[in-house]
Amino acid sequence: MIPFPDIAPEIFTINLGGLSLSLRWYALAYMAGLIIGWRLIVAMMRRPAIWGSTPPTSPEKIDDLLTWVILGVILGGRLGFVLFYEPAYYLSNPVEIIKVWQGGMSFHGGFAGVIVATWLWSRGNGVPVLRLADALAVVAPIGLFFGRIANFINAELWGRPTDLPWGVIFPGEAAQACPGVEGLCARHPSQLYEAGLEGLLLALILWGLVRAGGMRRPGLAFGVFLAGYGLARMFVELFRVADAQFITPDNPLGHVVGGPLVGLTMGQVLSLPMVLIGLALILRAQSRPRVSA
Repeated sequence: MIPFPDIAPEIFTINLGGLSLSLRWYALAYMAGLIIGWRLIVAMMRRPAIWGSTPPTSPEKIDDLLTWVILGVILGGRLGFVLFYEPAYYLSNPVEIIKVWQGGMSFHGGFAGVIVATWLWSRGNGVPVLRLADALAVVAPIGLFFGRIANFINAELWGRPTDLPWGVIFPGEAAQACPGVEGLCARHPSQLYEAGLEGLLLALILWGLVRAGGMRRPGLAFGVFLAGYGLARMFVELFRVADAQFITPDNPLGHVVGGPLVGLTMGQVLSLPMVLIGLALILRAQSRPRVSA
């Protein structure tokens, strides 16, 4: 077993009279992912060779797109959490929906928000939406990597109990809630599994695709991202504890489809369409000729 590292969720806190302002690792992860992704897309728009023709838009317009993406991430992520995970609670307490600083964001909701924002921006600016989606897909794993590392630092979204040597003793409730285990128990560091699969591995695959000329097939990178993320998330859900509202004595694994022992969690249900749509986009892109100068 590995003790949880002594890392506070807050990087620093400033006290101004009776007001405390903190910068948290989770907020820094969002900012770093957005800024690095933005600069990489700007660089890609300056390299026609990547696209096999004129880039889909100018580097200057990406600055405007960033604002739309930020709104899509925040609004979509929050609404996705409300609708997918705790609709009954927020229906009874609608004021709580706007309190994003208390936590509660959904990747699938944020992803849907970015899709809508990108589509609207593309229509308004006359940019091919599928080619822009390819660019966003290539940089998305960066934000996923930072976000999952921040989840680990926050000691949230932890995994199921394990006796493997890399099991982590998370602080608080996680160390006390293992059925049949006396004393502290170790759990899968599922946040790090996701950082490795959805972040590092998927980033390497997509950047390898860019180097191999994959951006000359519109929709290919976007399809690879959809299928890759969906498969990685569905796999890690096998080791991750489901959200508490789905867990009952008769359904200890939190399945929302199927039986209590063999079924699908909410994360798997939301990821399955991503896999199917991603595979369809890959087949479509491969069946069409490459863009050439």
